[in-house]
Amino acid sequence: EVQLQASGGGLVQVGGSLRLSCAASGFTFDDYAIGWFRQAPGKQREGVSCIINRDRSTYYADSLQGRFAISSDNTKNMVYLQMNSLKPTDTGVYYCVAPCESSLADLDLASWGQGTLVTVSS
Repeated sequence: EVQLQASGGGLVQVGGSLRLSCAASGFTFDDYAIGWFRQAPGKQREGVSCIINRDRSTYYADSLQGRFAISSDNTKNMVYLQMNSLKPTDTGVYYCVAPCESSLADLDLASWGQGTLVTVSS
């Protein structure tokens, strides 16, 4: 069974940083694309980032590129999301998702983690 466990969320002030982690199991990690989605209060879920593990190619939402960085450690089956210069609009529940695509569109076949809450205070 595909399992994705996100962690690392918390409360941070504007301009601060957080590093989210996703522990993955139940599939061949090296062959997969794993990403992050988020859902802010009262808003639709949106794609944040995706990493294609085969070649380490990465993709980001246009509004986030430059502040967020996704990476993976294939020896540990882990994916990370480094978030810098956080804004109140970054507040939301962040979900680890597999697989993902470069378009960051929702995929019917995707498995979702339980999510971790990020709160950015102003």
